[in-house]
Amino acid sequence: MGPWRPAVRRTGPPTARGPRSASAGTPSTGTPSSASAGAPREATGAADPAAAAPGHLDPGHLDPGHRDAGHRAPAALLDPGHRAPAAGQAALRNPGHCAPADVPADPVFDPRPPSNLRARLTSFVGREADIDAIRADLATSRLVTLLGPGGAGKTRLSQEAAEALRPAPRDGVWLAELAPVDDPAAVPEAVLTAVGARETVLYGAGAEEIRAAVADRHDDPVERLVEHCARRRMLLLLDNCEHVVDAAAHLVEELLARCPHLTVLATSREPLGVPGELLRPVEPLPEPAALRLLADRGAAVRPGFRPDADPGTADACAEICRRLDGLPLAIELAAARLRLLTPRQIADRLDDRFRLLTSGSRTVLPRQQTLRAVVDWSWELLDTGEREVLSRLSVFAGGCDLAAAEAVCGPATLEALGSLVDKSLVVAAPGPGGEMRYRLLETVAEYAAERLAESGERARAERAHLTYYRELARTTEPLLRGRRQGEAIARLEREYENLRTALRHAVAARDEQEALCLALSLVVYWQMRDVRVEARNWCAEVMALGPDPFAEPVRRAAPVWEPCIAAPPPMTGEVLHEARRGVHLAHLAYMETELEAWESPEAKRKLQVISEVYEPGMPQTCRAPGMMWFFAVIMLGDTVRMRAIIDASVQTCRTTPGFEWELAYALQMRANLLANRADWAGDAVRDAEEALEIHRRIGDAWGLAEALSARGEAHERKGEYLKAAADYEAAVEHAEHLGAHAQVAVLRARLGSALLETGDHDERGERLLREVIEQQSGTLNEAMPAARLFLAGWLGTRDRLAEAREQVRLLRTEFTLSHFVVFDGFILSVEAWLDALDGRHEEALDKARQALHRAQEPLSLTVAPQMRAACLTVGALALAGVDGGARASDAARCLAVADELTPPRHVASSVERHCRDRVVACVRDALGEQAYEAAYAEGGGLSLEEAAALL
Repeated sequence: MGPWRPAVRRTGPPTARGPRSASAGTPSTGTPSSASAGAPREATGAADPAAAAPGHLDPGHLDPGHRDAGHRAPAALLDPGHRAPAAGQAALRNPGHCAPADVPADPVFDPRPPSNLRARLTSFVGREADIDAIRADLATSRLVTLLGPGGAGKTRLSQEAAEALRPAPRDGVWLAELAPVDDPAAVPEAVLTAVGARETVLYGAGAEEIRAAVADRHDDPVERLVEHCARRRMLLLLDNCEHVVDAAAHLVEELLARCPHLTVLATSREPLGVPGELLRPVEPLPEPAALRLLADRGAAVRPGFRPDADPGTADACAEICRRLDGLPLAIELAAARLRLLTPRQIADRLDDRFRLLTSGSRTVLPRQQTLRAVVDWSWELLDTGEREVLSRLSVFAGGCDLAAAEAVCGPATLEALGSLVDKSLVVAAPGPGGEMRYRLLETVAEYAAERLAESGERARAERAHLTYYRELARTTEPLLRGRRQGEAIARLEREYENLRTALRHAVAARDEQEALCLALSLVVYWQMRDVRVEARNWCAEVMALGPDPFAEPVRRAAPVWEPCIAAPPPMTGEVLHEARRGVHLAHLAYMETELEAWESPEAKRKLQVISEVYEPGMPQTCRAPGMMWFFAVIMLGDTVRMRAIIDASVQTCRTTPGFEWELAYALQMRANLLANRADWAGDAVRDAEEALEIHRRIGDAWGLAEALSARGEAHERKGEYLKAAADYEAAVEHAEHLGAHAQVAVLRARLGSALLETGDHDERGERLLREVIEQQSGTLNEAMPAARLFLAGWLGTRDRLAEAREQVRLLRTEFTLSHFVVFDGFILSVEAWLDALDGRHEEALDKARQALHRAQEPLSLTVAPQMRAACLTVGALALAGVDGGARASDAARCLAVADELTPPRHVASSVERHCRDRVVACVRDALGEQAYEAAYAEGGGLSLEEAAALL
């Protein structure tokens, strides 16, 4: 049979049936009136064009994509025996041309079926996996709905997915754009127009016969649609259904029930709710795809633009994509601004995104030309209750669960929340614990916050949010000590952004009571999670809301047996005073990241006042944050009172019911103290083991890690390095189980050091230290500096001096506390030791003098009483090499004083042993055995000051 030709005669029996060539393939403009021009209209009364096209598609004419068996359309869409009308094919090849009815169609065979999809003008970026998923969906379901927020790219994705179907639907893909349809009753007519069936007539019949035959169906567009689609194998794209969702749903349900070969792919911001509907969420673009889209659209307005042009541009572009939630429309609007602004300028202005992103295409619908218009469209579709809930949800940060949403948004939240999720304005997803969490995309959140402010309800919503999360923190805090510790940590981590926001609201409102309660409820969590800088800053903010409880004249504390957060605010009397003191003490403890600030006379006077406010053994000093009073005494270097305080705390805890956890904490603190003060009576291992037993009994994993660490340190100070390594390894397991990454890093650094000290595990010990250094670089806890110091010492003992020097140099560069008293003393002594080993004796002497000065500070004497001896020993090593050994006798004298200053029962480290052995060898080589012994004996009668004068 030759090429098919449209019928042109109005008399006699029809010789062929098919679409008029005058209308086939003309591009749709997106309006109902133009949609009819974009689809073929029936030339006869036949509903199925297959009868007019008996030819078959030759598989050999199909491109490989058409023969792809991996991406087959559903059976309803396919008919290998069908051949598309040639006139329609010609129009598709030239969408702007419509051949006259009496002109023969192009005889060239074209396998593409008819369609009214228009050619896209921009590239398609980043949805390859989505297209594959939609293909699979369409293979199993006759109704697939693409769901997503405005600007997510649903329309474009639906069209790309439809065109990617292989084999293509026999009777084509037809797009019905519902966005311009204001009246739900007009939906069937709009779809009728889009598929080209608006003016179906029967040629060859008289007027009366026609009227009699079609009177009923001409009155009902749904009937005409059913007649048009009933025998066709086609894919219908229903775009933008959300504002006419009920009408669209009823139409789709009717068509699917009566047109067995029809498949529908819809796009909407909420489900149609039709039986058998398969929902395919259209997620925001992941960052790599979002950056590709920004690069593509940016290069169109600024030739040569590349997001990775330099690190600053890369960071700004990543921030743009992240803060715009990966929404394609928002990213395209941001890209349009590249004509005027740099990526950094755009990123910095995203707090005012609705004014910034207003340069959309002039040819799209008004609601897609600006970011505000996109969200306005969704807002207008909400009822009053939904608007109220959506606006109140904007006060949350990081999402929320249902209980929090109901507490802040009111009792009608559940129903409204379900509707908002359906309408793609709220994202619902299971949280880490499996419970559902609800969040707003940043763009929606900013819009909702504006609406909340306009309503005058912001203050009330923020107060409800603050109250809910204060109570969540307050009631969760006790669970941080015991078997539910992991659950409590997970809860606080999950809600941490909301807790921060609540604290910010309390500070902004200058509500001291709420701020005190929240901060004190988070002190233990901050300690466990090692967020020192943030904790210090929050404490400073809260401190500024009330009077200084440590201002002179000194007001001594009275005993407070219950925690200040045992009940909700308001606090009164001594509880309020203690709450204020608690925040100040927490701030003091977290100031270890800026300890140099406590070296001024004013700061030292405040420490003195703090030390005078409490008496040893008071109940509030046995729990956090009152126990941090102890740090003020440590900073003052009052060793006598320090021992009295810790012993009194242990005694109070032993005699007070309900203080079991507090007893364990006091015991491990005393174990740490005893381990570092070998001159004191007491057994650090015994205290650590009692703490360990308590923590094991109450099921406290964090306490177990701390107690094991304390026992490991006690073993280490006795020279029992394998036992210490075993304890550190066990502590690491408990800390890892809790996700306490900072604690794990510190424990691994200690483990690496202990392994090196054994002398039999050098390779593993060095590897552990290097791993800690690599992972902790840039952090503020003690893991990285300890690891560098341990590694530098060990490298020095192995004569790998260049590597050791590099570790110390990096420590000075990266560690902000490297000039603080104790740390500076340790680092200076290591630097002096390395200089002496390297033959730089004068430089070594200078640094040894500085280190010795640091070692005599009260704090150094308290926490590192062995430091003076170590510094003198390093000085002796430097003296032994000065002037070719001319001062070797002074070196022997200094070594004797160092030995006298070494605390009883102190076990020297490998570095200390290496340094002393080197001094003895150098001095004996220079003086001989008899002169060495004589000089060493002379040194035994010198004071520290006299020995220091020799350096």
